[in-house]
Amino acid sequence: MAGVGTNVVFENDKIKVWEFNLEPGEQTPVHTHDMDYIFYVINGTTLEVFDADNKFLSNIEVADGDVVPLHLEGDELVVIGNESQRIPATHSARNGGPNRYREILVETK
Repeated sequence: MAGVGTNVVFENDKIKVWEFNLEPGEQTPVHTHDMDYIFYVINGTTLEVFDADNKFLSNIEVADGDVVPLHLEGDELVVIGNESQRIPATHSARNGGPNRYREILVETK
């Protein structure tokens, strides 16, 4: 996996669209989000979030059909509509559930 998703499916001067998949127990490399983005969950799971030093931070429960918009504030990502939920812009995530996780992630330029 490179960047913030599994592979880029579309890009123009305004947006970049990623397909993102994680098998059960699979963890992304540490990566940094440098744009606001929104993601649509196709197959939900429990995402385990880790900081750049691989220290566990929290679980995020995402269900099929969830839409999660995030805004970049300094070095943190803030969930729009739930501003108390924040994660570092530089992090990794692991699929803590028993099934494949799938989402479509759209970055705004």
